[in-house]
Amino acid sequence: MIKVCLLDRPFDPGAFVGAFTAAHPGLGAVCTFVGEVRGGDGVAALELSHYAPLTLSGMEQLASRTADRFGLIGLLMLHRVGELRPGEPIVCVSAAASHRRAAFDAAQFAMDHLKSRAWFWKREKRGGQWSWIEPRAEDYADLARWD
Repeated sequence: MIKVCLLDRPFDPGAFVGAFTAAHPGLGAVCTFVGEVRGGDGVAALELSHYAPLTLSGMEQLASRTADRFGLIGLLMLHRVGELRPGEPIVCVSAAASHRRAAFDAAQFAMDHLKSRAWFWKREKRGGQWSWIEPRAEDYADLARWD
């Protein structure tokens, strides 16, 4: 089972992950990553814009590639869009596999691609001013290890 969702409201990752694992009885491992809006450094908000037809199909293709590459039992991929506040979840990736290594690697693979090759435009609000955010060199280095 692969489930990919774009969400425009705050979400509870635990509720999604609980339902996801319950749908896969007998699995050997689940690895879940939840990313949240970082606070501090004056960040008041984060905004993610996107073009839904491109974003959703790109995420679905990534989910399918991830599931195939790591032989997953299931994959859950959630991503917020719109304006978010510090502490709110942005992304949740949960990989279900027969063995832990596949689950760990699949979650990292999906996140490295979402972080560096995602179909989102991001900007932060600090001190009342918005500024665009680009992936960092470290994000591209993380992605390169999968080639």
